Amino acid sequence: MKKIVILTGAGISAESGINTFRGSNGLWERHDIYEVASPEGWKRNPELVLDFYNKRRAQLHEVVPNEAHFAISELSKSHHVHVITQNVDDLHERAGNPNISHLHGELRKVRSEFDQSYVIPFDGDLLLGDLCPKGHQLRPHIVWFGEAVPLIDKAIQIMHDSDEVWIIGTSMKVYPAAGLLSYAPPSSQIVYIDPNPQINYELSRFNVRVIENTAAKATPLLVEQYL
Repeated sequence: MKKIVILTGAGISAESGINTFRGSNGLWERHDIYEVASPEGWKRNPELVLDFYNKRRAQLHEVVPNEAHFAISELSKSHHVHVITQNVDDLHERAGNPNISHLHGELRKVRSEFDQSYVIPFDGDLLLGDLCPKGHQLRPHIVWFGEAVPLIDKAIQIMHDSDEVWIIGTSMKVYPAAGLLSYAPPSSQIVYIDPNPQINYELSRFNVRVIENTAAKATPLLVEQYL
């Protein structure tokens, strides 16, 4: 059975109504991204950061998985599929996908400010004064700019073992996620779904099948071919 690795990014979630950073001229909901997604921003104004992610978390109750999420879930029932996503939402999980690695963290989890091993599920608003059992402030379980990506080694190993890689909803320009393709076997078949595809250096080294369409339209058709 082929091992299919699916790399997903903001584009697949955008079709469910979740705002993306790249489409907002350097601002995300009127915020400079470094003010709400960096350790420095957290130190300067933790209340602003908490409020920002509380709103992102609340938005998850207003959106649902789209056809692309459900198609990937259907594929996983009969094929060996692992999703590596840059998204922090839970749309893949809600669509029923069992093998998800969130490179940049998860909105519906929080962790201790000083103990990265203390991670718990969380829904609702996180406030200053919400502490872990050791008395440290809880913060969003999000990998901010300048922070290490804890799951990158796992993602690299998954790529090493891949037979086929699908790229859906991501430009593959943001590192370290963009570097994952370099760990795929040279024989891997690459499927690249994007309404405005751009073949960069990493992609050009592989046999690439380009599908010039949106995630929600192209993914179900691709999965139907496999099934």
